[in-house]
Amino acid sequence: MKIALFATCIVDGMYPSTARATVAILERLGHEVVFPPGQACCGQMHINSGYFAEALPVVANHVKAFDTGDYDVAVAPSASCVASVKHQQPMIADRAGDARLKRRSEEVGTRTYELSQLLVDVLGVTDAATQLGSWFPTSVTYHPSCHGMRLLRLGDRQLDLLRTVEGIELADLPAADQCCGFGGTFSMKNAEVSSAMLADKADNVTASGAALCTGGDASCLLHIGGGLSRTGANAGTLHLAEILASTRENPYDAGTSFPRDVEVAR
Repeated sequence: MKIALFATCIVDGMYPSTARATVAILERLGHEVVFPPGQACCGQMHINSGYFAEALPVVANHVKAFDTGDYDVAVAPSASCVASVKHQQPMIADRAGDARLKRRSEEVGTRTYELSQLLVDVLGVTDAATQLGSWFPTSVTYHPSCHGMRLLRLGDRQLDLLRTVEGIELADLPAADQCCGFGGTFSMKNAEVSSAMLADKADNVTASGAALCTGGDASCLLHIGGGLSRTGANAGTLHLAEILASTRENPYDAGTSFPRDVEVAR
């Protein structure tokens, strides 16, 4: 297949290693990955904050970038951004009375998948060790993001993939289904509430005893990682894609990105 990568803002700006890991996984399976050059923000932060009019040109830009016949499906290593593409973008077009943009946004949405959705539902990956060569001999706990659970209904797709990674030690995360408190601009507009929610999440990650907390949304992991670092906890965060991309031949190294010869800002 030809697969278009939707990198997302936070991955592009803060965690480029996650995008590279996503590409590495898909190319390992024999697929071609392309990068639509016109892509930018999906508009999620505008929409979540109620700036619907301001979101309209952002949505239109995303649709223009991905409304092409040059790929089979699109993928993003972010449940929240995929949820925005599938659910919020058509809503914004509809509110603006733009029927053509709504139709085009719906067509883009039907071809856009979160990474675990694409791997499990489309590409038939059920055993990460066997099919991807995934090897990650580390203790890990898993945080399911709110958008992944509630809007995309990912269920156990991400967790099931993690369970099949060779060498991994999975630890249960207490109160895993509770929000980490990020919520985009919520963490800034409601800082005290967000910080209290984050403190609970950081305490639960520490209680799990795992060395790393993983998940499918870089935004949540950014928030959780910040909370852990401020408490002096030994645990860190790492995106699911980087765990799946790690192999015996090319293992993940916390000091480098994937592939190993490119530095990561952490």
